[in-house]
Amino acid sequence: MEEAKLEKIVNQHREMENFFSGGLIVKSSESTDIKKELEEIAEEVYKCRKCELGTLRRNAVPGEGNPKARIVFVGEGPGADEDAQGRPFVGRAGQLLDKIIKAMGLKREDVYICNVIKCRPPENRDPKPEEIINCLPYLQRQLELINPEIIVALGAHAARSLLNNNKPIGQLRGQFHEYCPGMGTSPMKLMATFHPAYLLRNYSDDNRAKVWEDMKKVLVELNLPVPNYGKK
Repeated sequence: MEEAKLEKIVNQHREMENFFSGGLIVKSSESTDIKKELEEIAEEVYKCRKCELGTLRRNAVPGEGNPKARIVFVGEGPGADEDAQGRPFVGRAGQLLDKIIKAMGLKREDVYICNVIKCRPPENRDPKPEEIINCLPYLQRQLELINPEIIVALGAHAARSLLNNNKPIGQLRGQFHEYCPGMGTSPMKLMATFHPAYLLRNYSDDNRAKVWEDMKKVLVELNLPVPNYGKK
């Protein structure tokens, strides 16, 4: 019994180490090339003026994180704090996302975090359809380069934009969907869940439990150990 328990612990640590290394042996030049291409996309985003958001923003927010991440978190768009700093999810919602990532047994630098649109809409209004259409190619290219095993769509707007449907988040969350970034690319698994900002506005044990159930499914799908967080 003790040997079996020890073997389980060793296997869990091995799986975690495998996660932090990207789940595969990556040549440093390959990882460097992906990082360079992501930086080139970021430069395009900084210069982008395809819609009015490019002239109204303080800073564009291309995204940041591990270029070989197995999980990419995708939100709707930058808020005031993100617009001020040029980084994704750094305000109150970002702090909650950091806690969710930590509860999964991971660190922010293990994953990649970005948004559907790269500039803040005035007064945090919903992005217009044409703004999403103009910005979506940047995200598609990012996802193609990173090639994550799972995309976590944070909130209805992100999920709808990636899945091209109008279903409410309550119908989309809790199950895996398929997202294809472009022609000739393999589908990626997508898990939709509530946006951290929604949790802040509608905090309850039930909503928190639903998000944690979604994240547990992500960990199980990646064959990673599931921490005991959230269990009573």
